[in-house]
Amino acid sequence: MLKEKIIILLIGGAGSGKSHFAQELAPKLGEPVLFVATAVAGDEEMHQRISEHRRKRPPWSTLEVTTGVGKRILEKLGSAKVVIVDCITLLVNNIFSQYSDQTGEPIDAPLIEKKVITEINELIECINQVDASFIIVTNEVGLGLVPTSRLGRLYRDLLARVNQMLAEAADEVYLMVSGLPVLIKPAQK
Repeated sequence: MLKEKIIILLIGGAGSGKSHFAQELAPKLGEPVLFVATAVAGDEEMHQRISEHRRKRPPWSTLEVTTGVGKRILEKLGSAKVVIVDCITLLVNNIFSQYSDQTGEPIDAPLIEKKVITEINELIECINQVDASFIIVTNEVGLGLVPTSRLGRLYRDLLARVNQMLAEAADEVYLMVSGLPVLIKPAQK
């Protein structure tokens, strides 16, 4: 039984425990759960990672989608009371991959930015339309070195903007550090 609709953003570095925490948290918020996976198996190593994530995941309804996430959730939601979106980092990467071959050729930064922002606005609209809680997983990429390529800097900047949009829409935001969730919104009293 869903207690109360809540939007939770989990943000942290790679390997910080975001996905694990999302999977622990979801059944506490309600059942059934819809797991939305955004990864693309572009090579063998990524295929193995995806297989491992599938193996470790509870037997929830799963939606594997690379873009158009908000629309696809609306189509697939069914009776789900909790939706995990894992992860925004790969979702943004999927959009970049559609509009950039990463060979150093000129990129249409305004077009990529428009597509990314539209995707996230559609996801936020979906969240506001449905009577389900959401747990959204994303990476914090702004704590490291400044990327050396224009494309890398654009990606970092757009993901930072997207993370800010999602943090604003969220009721709770957790920074994941070494497997530990640190509540940063609302501030602990």
